[in-house]
Amino acid sequence: MNDEIDHLLFEDECMIRDYQALQRTWFEKGKQRIIPTTGKHRGVKLLGTVDYVTGEIVWQEDEQYTAETFLAFLKKVIAHYPTGKIVMVLDNARIHHAKLLKPFLNEQKGRLEFVFLPPYSPQFNVVEGLWKWLKSDVINNVFYPTVAEIRNNVTNFMKQIAKNKRAIIDRLCVRIESSLQTVISP
Repeated sequence: MNDEIDHLLFEDECMIRDYQALQRTWFEKGKQRIIPTTGKHRGVKLLGTVDYVTGEIVWQEDEQYTAETFLAFLKKVIAHYPTGKIVMVLDNARIHHAKLLKPFLNEQKGRLEFVFLPPYSPQFNVVEGLWKWLKSDVINNVFYPTVAEIRNNVTNFMKQIAKNKRAIIDRLCVRIESSLQTVISP
């Protein structure tokens, strides 16, 4: 196997909570928009990757963020990309360094490589832009009385944007490239 990278993936996790986030919006003077909330802390937990070159998204919802769920997600990613070397850029979350992953990563040596971002640098992770986009289009300023409704709208959003990979690249990957140029340039 050569050292060439076939798939450059950015990975991260995201929690879509059922207590709604407010974002700037317009409303008629004196008629402020009120968004109800359940006051509970339920939600949808997501793991996802964005392929920097193709704009492909691999994602899954899970009950919790554990080494086991991350390992299952890695297996899903490997199955999605059956050939070629995968370099995955990710943060330093504990689940990304779990001992449970070592046997799997050893099996995938030369095929799957992790590149860890420096601490406190989400601006360099393309997937952060995906989560922001998702929240902006699906969650912010909207009330969902059930987690099932959130789950349904998240799934619909992900399916819809997956149809236009060029839009994903234009919205997410171009921005990170200009940020990296700023850091790299003297």
